[in-house]
Amino acid sequence: MLGDDELLAAVEADWRSAGLSAPRRAMLDYVVKLTHRPGDMEAADVDALRTVGFSDRDVLDIVEVTAYYAYVNRIADGLGVPTEDWIPE
Repeated sequence: MLGDDELLAAVEADWRSAGLSAPRRAMLDYVVKLTHRPGDMEAADVDALRTVGFSDRDVLDIVEVTAYYAYVNRIADGLGVPTEDWIPE
């Protein structure tokens, strides 16, 4: 989807040093915090996304996709669904 194999490899290795644009970096900072520390989220986190150009609709989309993946992973984990062979440990 990125259309850039080198960028994909850099993101997979360490997205923080992959040379991403400011909006992509801010989005990933946001979703990592939302995933790992949802109770720590505050208005300033949304403001940081707006500062780099995301609209309120964009923020909603980012939150919905993040929440959906968390939901699906918890369903799979809760049911003991094994990880696909192609997913690294």
